[in-house]
Amino acid sequence: MTRRSRRRALFLILATSVALPQVTPAAHADPRSPAGIEAWQRSTSVRLQADGSLSDVLAVSTGDVWAVGQQEIWDVWKNRGTVRHWDGSRWSEVALRDGTGAGNLRSLAAAGPSDVWAVGDGHDGLPYLAHGDVSGFDRVRPQGMRAGDWLGGVDAKGGKVVAVGSREKQGLVLTGQGSTWSVQQLKDKGVLYAVAGGFAVGDTGTGPLIAHNSGGTWKSMPLPSIPGGYLRDVQTDNAKRAVAVGGVYRGPGDVSPLVLVWNGKRWKQQSLPVTGARLYGVTGDGKGRYWMTGYDPERAAEPFVARCEKGACEVIRGGTEKGRSSVRLQAVAYLAGKGAVWAVGHAVDTADRYTDVVESFAPRPAAASTAATKS
Repeated sequence: MTRRSRRRALFLILATSVALPQVTPAAHADPRSPAGIEAWQRSTSVRLQADGSLSDVLAVSTGDVWAVGQQEIWDVWKNRGTVRHWDGSRWSEVALRDGTGAGNLRSLAAAGPSDVWAVGDGHDGLPYLAHGDVSGFDRVRPQGMRAGDWLGGVDAKGGKVVAVGSREKQGLVLTGQGSTWSVQQLKDKGVLYAVAGGFAVGDTGTGPLIAHNSGGTWKSMPLPSIPGGYLRDVQTDNAKRAVAVGGVYRGPGDVSPLVLVWNGKRWKQQSLPVTGARLYGVTGDGKGRYWMTGYDPERAAEPFVARCEKGACEVIRGGTEKGRSSVRLQAVAYLAGKGAVWAVGHAVDTADRYTDVVESFAPRPAAASTAATKS
């Protein structure tokens, strides 16, 4: 089987859990220029093995950054989950101390420097939940999980862990503290992909889905009617301010970005200065400024970030690099204290090979020359 046919076969397997809009191209109007206070800094790699991609990034501090993903992504039997750590000067691999092995790791969360959690797939057919620190990660097997369950996102605060996904075509929420775990299935059909601060986001198959934790019970929330809408990530500042991102799929080649903003009473749709970009990840500084990452098919080789503040959004782009045909930034994290943002994902070269990427940008130094390609 050729690389392209393996890729096609795996895509058909993943299509049940990953929306088609993420891989179909679309046209868009030219966005307006950003304010110019931030610039792309650098493009690096954690040096995964061939055909590797990073799916999430977490910044505890500038010297304590985590990333997860997978290697050999087009081989469903051999792909391996991986955890990487940045100590302020270099990336290193962190061991997964489990004989069954992890497949794709999708999400990260930390309640503290030595209290980090990751979720994804296990090669034994069960969801993979792991807990650890820089010395290594151990697999956790919560009671109540079973074959066929799927986990896509995780959040951890105050010793409590919340992981979300799906079971039997319904939203699934796994909650744990210590050795005690509970599982709740939403009444609504759909899949939950991410969770943060009491909000979980996903889609029903026909529209966006957001569930909220109230008194220990997760219930779906009223949303604007957006046929074809889906959500892939959420950033929560507090009970009165949150942002969820995703897209609206109207058919092959017809996809637009979707941003929903929570004001403490209702979710409202917010517009972006691009009409064809795919949004995968969102982060914030906790003060009302947000960064959203993804992929713009019309300028596929340029790393893409949208920054929003006070209802206005701008686009900042990284430069192209020789040999790259496209860059998809799957997740983004804000580094408190530095004003910097790191995004992770993968680049595809002209031979259809995948390479993991870590893209960063920060306030432009006063003496800096033009360091970024601005929209």
